[in-house]
Amino acid sequence: MNTAINIVWFDQDLRLADNPALSAAVNQGNILPIYILDNENAGEYQHGAASRWWLHHSLTTLNRAMNGKINFYKGDAISIIADLCRRFTVDGVYWNRRYEPWRISRDKKIKQQLLEQGIHVQSFNGSLLNEPWAILKKDGTPYKIFTPYYRQASKIGPETAPLPVPLPAPLLSELSHTDNQAITLDALSLLPKINWDANFYDCWTPGESGAQSSLRKFLCNGLENYKEGRDFPALKSVSTLSPHLHFGEISPRQINKALLSVPDDNNREHFKRELSWREFSYYLLFHWPELPNKNLKTKFNHFPWHQNQSWLARWQQGLTGYPMVDAGMRELWQTGFMHNRVRMITASFLIKNCLIDWRLGARWFWDCLVDADLASNSASWQWVAGCGTDASPYFRIFNPITQGEKFDPQGTYTKQFLPELKDLPNKYLFRPW
Repeated sequence: MNTAINIVWFDQDLRLADNPALSAAVNQGNILPIYILDNENAGEYQHGAASRWWLHHSLTTLNRAMNGKINFYKGDAISIIADLCRRFTVDGVYWNRRYEPWRISRDKKIKQQLLEQGIHVQSFNGSLLNEPWAILKKDGTPYKIFTPYYRQASKIGPETAPLPVPLPAPLLSELSHTDNQAITLDALSLLPKINWDANFYDCWTPGESGAQSSLRKFLCNGLENYKEGRDFPALKSVSTLSPHLHFGEISPRQINKALLSVPDDNNREHFKRELSWREFSYYLLFHWPELPNKNLKTKFNHFPWHQNQSWLARWQQGLTGYPMVDAGMRELWQTGFMHNRVRMITASFLIKNCLIDWRLGARWFWDCLVDADLASNSASWQWVAGCGTDASPYFRIFNPITQGEKFDPQGTYTKQFLPELKDLPNKYLFRPW
C-alpha cells in the first residue's frame, strides 16, 4: 500500500474524547487504528477473567464508534508492530503511555526499534493527572507517604485540559484504514466459555458512553453524601468509575473538569482525594516496580504466613462464617466488583485473621474484579497488610463483626448477598453463632 498512514495503538485508552494519541495521529492524516492483546509480554499479569469480559464489551463499543475500523491482533506487540511497519508505509506510531513495569519495558523496545527505522513515534499522558516523575521531594526523591504527595500534586494541578473528540465519527471512519491480516474481536476469545458472567450485564455498561453516564449519575445522586456515605456499602454513594478509568473509557482529566460544575465542599474535596489515591498507586508502581510481588517494607519478608489452602478456598467462596466477609466475597463473584470499605474488611480478614499471604488475595482479586488494576490492587493489598510505603499499621485489624455493625447496621447489604440470613434478627446478623 503506497498511502502513508499513522498507526494509533489503543490499549488502556478505549475512548475517542480526550485521547491525545488519537488526536495527534488524526492531525497527521490517514490512520490505522489497532488493538493488540499481548499475553506474551504480559505473562502473569495478562487480564483476569472478569477484566477480559469488560475488555470485550469495551472494545465492541469503541469499534462501533469507529464504524468497525479497529484492527485486532493477538500476540507479541513488538513483532506485530514491526510487521505492520514492513507491510504498510508508516509515517508515525502513536499511543498513550502505560505504567505497568512489563508494558514500560516492552514499549521502550518498540520505541527504540521504530526510531532506528526512521519512523516517528510519540507517546502521551492519557491516563493520569500528572506523570509519576513530575512530583518529587526537594531532594529529587519520590514521596513514600500519600499526604505530602497529595499536597504537592494539588499545587501543580492537571498537566493539561481534556481534549474533544478529534473528528465526527463519519470523518474519523473515512480516515481509518483496515488491514486484511487483522483478526476479529471474537477471535481474541475474551468472553468466558461458561455462563458465570450472567449477572454482569445487569450491573455494568462498559464503554465511553457508559462511563459518562456513570459520572453523571454519581454527580447527581452520589457525590452530595460522598464523604460519609462512601463507607456504607448499602448506599449508592460511590462512583463505580474504577473499571471505566482502568480501561480508559474516561480520563481523570474529564472527571476533574466535571467536578468544577458541582459545589466546592467537603464531598467534592474528598472525592478528588480518592482520585489522587489512584494517582499515588501509579506513582508507587512507577518508582517501586516490585510493588505487585514484593513487600516494600522488607522486614515483612520473614513473616511466617500460613499455608492453608482450605481457608483460602473458603475465603474465595464466601464461606468463612463471618457474614460481612462472605457478603463481600459473594458480591465480588456475582458482580465483578466489591465496595471499597468491604475490600478492606475482606483483605484484613485474609491477612490478619487467617495469616495468609496478601499476594494470594491480590491474585484472586486480579482474576475476579472488572476494575483489576495492577497499581491500585497491589498498593491497596500492601496497605492493608502493613508492608507498603504508606500503610495501615501491622497491628490494625478491620474487625469483621464491628465493621458490619457500624457500616451495615440494617443488614441491607449483607442480606442482599447472603439471602440465607435474611430472616435473622439484626442483633445476631454479624455474629450468627
